[in-house]
Amino acid sequence: MFEHLQNKLSKALHILKGHNTITEINIASSLKEIGRALVDADVNYKIVKSFIQRVQEKSIGKKVLTSLNPKQLITKIVYDELVSLMGKKSIEINLSNDPAIILICGLQGSGKTSFSSKLAFFLRKKNKYPLLVAADIHRPAAINQLKLIADKADIPVFSLKESKNVIEIVNQSIFYASKKNRNVIIIDTAGRLGVDEIMMKEIQEINQCSQPDEVLFVVDAMTGQDAINTAQSFSKVLNFDGVVITKLDGDSRGGVAITMSSIVKKPIKFISNGEKIEDLEIFHPDRIANRILGMGDIVSLVEKVQEQFDEKRTQKIYQKISKNRFDFNDLLEQIQQFKKIGNIKNIISMIPGIDRYFSFYGNQKDSLKKIETIIYSMTPYERNHPKILTDIKRKKRISKGSGITLSHIDLFIKQFHDMNKIMKKIHAHSGKKIVKDFIYQMINKENNV
Repeated sequence: MFEHLQNKLSKALHILKGHNTITEINIASSLKEIGRALVDADVNYKIVKSFIQRVQEKSIGKKVLTSLNPKQLITKIVYDELVSLMGKKSIEINLSNDPAIILICGLQGSGKTSFSSKLAFFLRKKNKYPLLVAADIHRPAAINQLKLIADKADIPVFSLKESKNVIEIVNQSIFYASKKNRNVIIIDTAGRLGVDEIMMKEIQEINQCSQPDEVLFVVDAMTGQDAINTAQSFSKVLNFDGVVITKLDGDSRGGVAITMSSIVKKPIKFISNGEKIEDLEIFHPDRIANRILGMGDIVSLVEKVQEQFDEKRTQKIYQKISKNRFDFNDLLEQIQQFKKIGNIKNIISMIPGIDRYFSFYGNQKDSLKKIETIIYSMTPYERNHPKILTDIKRKKRISKGSGITLSHIDLFIKQFHDMNKIMKKIHAHSGKKIVKDFIYQMINKENNV
């Protein structure tokens, strides 16, 4: 998510490195590259032009504090403008009523059904009792798809297979939710290939019938500026409360997330960045701006870690580290726990500098998988005794078994010992603090490189 934009902005800001003052000359080339990066990310040209103008106005003649350099100052100004462009702050969904009714709408293929299930799973973790309503009576197998996803997470789905009356389905679902003590109703509606009269009439009838507390419009990030145009057209007919952007883990350039809020004048409330049911995040403009600028998102990471947190297991690992007994089996277990948190690419993007630990294979996405392959190619004795892997014969055998070059095996073993040293510096006694301190230790090390 935002990888391409992050790399380009990093290069653009790097131009200012080494300068002591900000001048029209040295900032011009940097701003030009920032503009190109945003346009390449599918941000509307007029918005980019206005964005660059504001950054320029705020930076020229700005006094640089002795504790900062021009690059840091411009980064701060760009950060502030990005946050403003993306809506300034996160807006929570309205769940004040019992039951709270959430209406999901959007075009066909935008990911409404998957998002509905993810939202139900997300709210259940917040101690809510959601009910999914299969109100898509047009698309073949839509009800089955919703049930298939929801069943895996043990979330109930209300449907009337024999009925083709969507108003009846919605009315019955509200009665059913009351009977089963479900305090959130999520209505998954039908999508169309475009914003047409039939689609709008049906969604207006559902909206009038259900009187939802929240109407969320789902857009596919892969469609770029078309997603923004669709949201604008839709908002003229139905006054939705917020936008959900799906498929941000795909080959999208991120422009839709950056500009949606400022153009449509509606807040982005959630982003979906993976296929798993837990791959859903509240949209925080400030945190996303941090990720775009390569500064990570520690708050979101800690929140995700704590969802999967196992205090006993963490204490056990900590004790092994303190006694210098942390081995490859422990690392393998930690990687498997790490993968449970969510999409690996997104997790890595939350930790500034950590990509160096996962980039030595040339493909950040597959790095953890390759690390697992290396460990699985070791004997049980080698996994338990990392220090014996100075033997070249052992390393050659592991290289052959894993299909990883010998130089990468050497680098991995070195990084394992480096990571061990970082972890040994942690003196916390609380499990949750161990997790946080470990993250901050890694950040501090990277910032001092």
